[in-house]
Amino acid sequence: MDEEAGRLRNMYREKKFSALLLLRLAFQSLGVVYGDLGTSPLYVFYNTFPRGINDSEDVIGALSLIIYSLTLIPLLKYVFIVCKANDNGQGGTFALYSLLCRHANVRTIPNQHRTDEELTTYSRSTFNEQSFAAKTKRWLERYAFRRNALLILVLVGTCMLIGDGILTPAISVLSASGGIKVNHPKLSSDVVIVVAVVILVGLFSMQHYGTDKVSWLFAPIVLLWFLLIGGIGVFNIWKYDTGVLKAFSPVHIYRYFRRGGRDSWTSLGGIMLSITGTEALFADLGHFPVSAVQIAFTVVVFPCLLLAYSGQAAYLMQNKEHVVDAFYRSIPDRIYWPVFIVATAAAVVASQATITATFSIIKQALALGCFPRVKVVHTSKKFLGQIYIPDINWILMILCICVTAGFKNQSQIGNAYGTAVVIVMLVTTLLMILIMLLVWRCHWILVLLFTGLSLVVECTYFSAVLFKIGQGGWVPLVIAAAFLVIMYVWHYGTLKRYEFEMHSKVSMAWIVGLGPSLGLVRVPGIGLVYTELARGVPRIFSHFITNLPAIHSVVVFVCVKYLPVYTVPEEERFLVKRIGPKNFHMFRCVARYGYKDLHKKDEDFEKKLFDSLFLFVRLETMMEGCSDSDDYSLYGPQTERSREALLNDNVNTASSLADPTISSIDSIVQIKSPSHANFTSRSSDRTSSQAEVDQTEFLNNCRDAGVVHIMGNTVVRARRDSRFYKKIAVDYIYAFLRKICRENSVIFNVPHESLLNVGQIFYV
Repeated sequence: MDEEAGRLRNMYREKKFSALLLLRLAFQSLGVVYGDLGTSPLYVFYNTFPRGINDSEDVIGALSLIIYSLTLIPLLKYVFIVCKANDNGQGGTFALYSLLCRHANVRTIPNQHRTDEELTTYSRSTFNEQSFAAKTKRWLERYAFRRNALLILVLVGTCMLIGDGILTPAISVLSASGGIKVNHPKLSSDVVIVVAVVILVGLFSMQHYGTDKVSWLFAPIVLLWFLLIGGIGVFNIWKYDTGVLKAFSPVHIYRYFRRGGRDSWTSLGGIMLSITGTEALFADLGHFPVSAVQIAFTVVVFPCLLLAYSGQAAYLMQNKEHVVDAFYRSIPDRIYWPVFIVATAAAVVASQATITATFSIIKQALALGCFPRVKVVHTSKKFLGQIYIPDINWILMILCICVTAGFKNQSQIGNAYGTAVVIVMLVTTLLMILIMLLVWRCHWILVLLFTGLSLVVECTYFSAVLFKIGQGGWVPLVIAAAFLVIMYVWHYGTLKRYEFEMHSKVSMAWIVGLGPSLGLVRVPGIGLVYTELARGVPRIFSHFITNLPAIHSVVVFVCVKYLPVYTVPEEERFLVKRIGPKNFHMFRCVARYGYKDLHKKDEDFEKKLFDSLFLFVRLETMMEGCSDSDDYSLYGPQTERSREALLNDNVNTASSLADPTISSIDSIVQIKSPSHANFTSRSSDRTSSQAEVDQTEFLNNCRDAGVVHIMGNTVVRARRDSRFYKKIAVDYIYAFLRKICRENSVIFNVPHESLLNVGQIFYV
């Protein structure tokens, strides 16, 4: 009995600890996930009634719309449905796209291989070929234009989120700074703009420090902000008009539209600002578990927002003329300045979260070949997702200042903001339809129900936003169009370059025909030939040996490949194989990364590559001593003995990559998934050991002689008979982007003294 009681007490402690940990994570999520959504009360009512309030009943109708918008979109759709469609905890449009890429062959760059599916992070589900999911998969894969349309849809959502990263700091900081003018009405509006610009410059200038050093302040600030706006809301409801609570009846929505007609319809563009930040909620999901985000929203965010909007509505029922600055006017005088300080701090936190999310999105686009190579700085040793992109940071700052100083008021910025948000929501809904069909395999009735409810609400808002395109709504469209052109042209050039490499790769028959010396002088050293191909010998190699009379004693083809997974574990990163007979001394090494992984300068890429290469050679030599070729073929798993040898030598594990086109002369060793094996005799062990020493010594000597990094400098040109828009895209836009983006040698931190560029031109 005592033992049973002790066991129950331990279980209770574990559950209690888990609950406390979950509550702590929910508290921390407030500062990262909900900053943008929480600052919406600063500007919603002003953007809803930019021309003033004619009837007090309109305030009730607007409040009812806000209540049900918060309930349907953030609460039901995002927090309880969309957040579950995460990619191993990662959120955002690219996370949804990566899920779809794993469940259907929709990637436009065909560099997938069957060994990629063996990754521990490559989770996917299988389904019956006769199921509706299988039919949807085949429909999506049938034509290339459908895959391109899906990619463009994801890019549109991404570009709108980038626009969100520009507009959120502008409207949040400008709205918070507007509080200065409430107590000092004689101040010029230009003073408010100058204060907002100064705050924005300071905000963007601090980005290189990273959020890790100041993030411990975010959650307390946002929690204090929610408690303040909730408390002020309760005070205003009690003081001014408790009748606003009747807005919880949806009947007032119908009356609002019947009474106002087109004006009520167009006011939806302002009401929709009450749910801005919802798209950032999903994009920032990777920092916290879904349950913590759900607890924070249902316990703190949702009730405090409802009270805040209800309190402002109660104040406006008796002070309709104060709609321009309803939030600050409704604050009790005794706590005005403390609330102003907290509001400014909350606006900065909301802006910070959106800027960080923008960096993460661009990093994901870069990993999938949809954005030019830019410098990515890792700002935290503890959190992988906290990055800083200097070029993008300064572009965001300039555009944000231009928007703030150009519009000079919240109304037009609010119109622009609403346009960006509603398009992102529509993109998410369309992607969720495919997720529910292919990944979740939901019944078509559930899919239809989700799609119908989501599209009815979001298309209604979208139709209202269309009326305000001429009043500022054009801004995110222009910004998104510019980024979309950049991203799609870069992806098009990347795809064409890969297709050229695939079609012009060298056949293994030609390599074998050259003989062990490849028909050239083999000089001491190791040549690392970088290529985008995971299979075959790249054309750059034949181009090199055709023009130079010598090649290194050991040649390693290095392919860096990004997969549609959020991360690739270090022990599964490198795939090593041999190309051709042993006396050729040619290898291939494929380095695999996820869209969250980062090339850091302190990461010794070359050292890890050689560790994997040496490990492959040793395992290959060990497995040649196996007596039973059926059980221990070079395509099988490693032996228990070889695993013990690896543990003794403290070498990182690696995997191998099979190439069906040259499998007859490739030696493949699967280094993962150990199994038992028996060797024939001690003599074979000695022979294997001696061969291993010889191979390892040879590689060491070549490494000591010097390592040369051979990279291709491919120039893409449009054919003379190409259409004019293709010439503009390839010869000017793509060429310009290639010129200003970072070189691969910089990304891999290759020293200039050991770098050799091989140029080639091809026409598309």
